[in-house]
Amino acid sequence: MRRFEYSRADAPEQAAMSASPKDASFIAGGTNLLDLMKLEIETPTKLVDVTRLTLKQVETTDEGGLRIGTLVTNSDLAGHPDVIANYPVLSRAILAGATGQLRNKATTGGNFLQRTRCYYFYQTDSPCNKREPGTGCPAINGENRALAILGTSDACIAQHPSDMAVAMRLLDAKIETVKADGSTRIIPVSEFYCLPKDTPHIENVLESGELITHVVLPAPIKGMHTYDKVRDRASYAFALVSCAAVIEVGDDVHLTTVRLAFGGIGTEPWRNEAVEALLVDTDGNDEVIKQAADLLLQGAKGNGQNDFKIPLTRRLLKQVIQRALAGEGA
Repeated sequence: MRRFEYSRADAPEQAAMSASPKDASFIAGGTNLLDLMKLEIETPTKLVDVTRLTLKQVETTDEGGLRIGTLVTNSDLAGHPDVIANYPVLSRAILAGATGQLRNKATTGGNFLQRTRCYYFYQTDSPCNKREPGTGCPAINGENRALAILGTSDACIAQHPSDMAVAMRLLDAKIETVKADGSTRIIPVSEFYCLPKDTPHIENVLESGELITHVVLPAPIKGMHTYDKVRDRASYAFALVSCAAVIEVGDDVHLTTVRLAFGGIGTEPWRNEAVEALLVDTDGNDEVIKQAADLLLQGAKGNGQNDFKIPLTRRLLKQVIQRALAGEGA
């Protein structure tokens, strides 16, 4: 690990100003950043500690939603009574990721900023456009079993790793930030991430020194809340394919509400509202599910080892819809 300057911030505006140089980083839980620093994948010359900021509360909004401080730990968020009661898909997604020890340290804001787990990104003696722009993407013809099939480019096929962010995308969460000049902005999660295109090292729309302060959830959505995660082992593994869903079935056994977001298959948390619109007001028969899967996977591209994700996603989508229609969800 290289030498770096360290400071503590007492206010969000101070933190943003202190971290405005391009080679500075915020640190809270540090569950991803410290690993990256040890491997010299990230080499900030300055760390701004934000753990003293009063951003550890979960509050009810006037609109009936929740406003979550960026420093709320994954454990506290997953276990919060309002989250369990009204946003169980979020609680389940968080609990499906990492160990209890990591969830005790990892923060809400930091979870959005997780870096990919692509093998070549972490293998510092390999080329990687995400780590060193312009060097190439060996994953395209190499070890790519866990990598993305949607949103990829000729420059990068790295998957987005967060479980929590998939549920946040499903719930139409919004991210509140403060910039180095003290101004604030609100960013829908749907607009937060950047597709790799030819700049895979640019992963989100945050500016230098911009600090996530809160995440705001709208009012709860009625229906079956589920988070299904297919992985290589039963626990503590990243998703091969995951699906966060909120589905409501009417008295006539037709789908009245359908929300679906997927992890493991995209370069960002993947949601296609056109798929949801296609399923609403149908009885979820095999043909309409096939049409929905075709639409979801339009443009999907495997690179050999990850080809299986295409049929696996189809099966997971069908399973989630049929389980909701059978009344087997919670």
